[in-house]
Amino acid sequence: MPIFWQYGEKLVFSMRQPGRSRRPLATAAAAAFALAAFSAHLPGAAIARQEWRQKYDPIIQACARQFNVPADLIHSIIRAESDYDSRAISIKGAVGLMQLMAETATQYDVADRFDPAENIKGGVKYLKDLCKLFNGNTAKVLAAYNAGQEALKKFNGIPPYAETREYIRRVMASYSKPFISGGVPIQKFVDSSGQHVFTNDPYYHINSRKNRD
Repeated sequence: MPIFWQYGEKLVFSMRQPGRSRRPLATAAAAAFALAAFSAHLPGAAIARQEWRQKYDPIIQACARQFNVPADLIHSIIRAESDYDSRAISIKGAVGLMQLMAETATQYDVADRFDPAENIKGGVKYLKDLCKLFNGNTAKVLAAYNAGQEALKKFNGIPPYAETREYIRRVMASYSKPFISGGVPIQKFVDSSGQHVFTNDPYYHINSRKNRD
């Protein structure tokens, strides 16, 4: 299994070697980012990641509709947190796709943090609360998700932690909106019977279009 190690500020990729004493990365988010950077150039890596994204997209879309949190934002956070690895564990104890700590999981009724559906639902519920707390300010919501709400209170804004600021940059590279809007856009189309349909379920729209075609 490939592992990333940290020597001061330097990231090192290696295979597990028994008997070697090294300090693992502090967070799965940092490891996910390093793994993504390394694997981006491997044959089939992009295809595999797209398959993982598609695998979890129905769950993400459902949670986006239920809790009115943008699906694109959820995808961006999962990519940064775990790179779509549902078995990811950080050295601090965060687990799963959205890297939930035990206390957060308990607060949002997540019984099994390794279960993708439970993990995503709990993470999105937490995101929704953060959106309310920080008035949808994307950078502050992400900072709180990464460093905790207390860190923002302590510094009266985004904390000066290098990891947190890099985390915000990575997520906002694919979700660049300064403020977080509603979850899933409403789509209008005409179904096979000629009826006008309004829906926020993209899969209903896609399936209806297939049936119509």
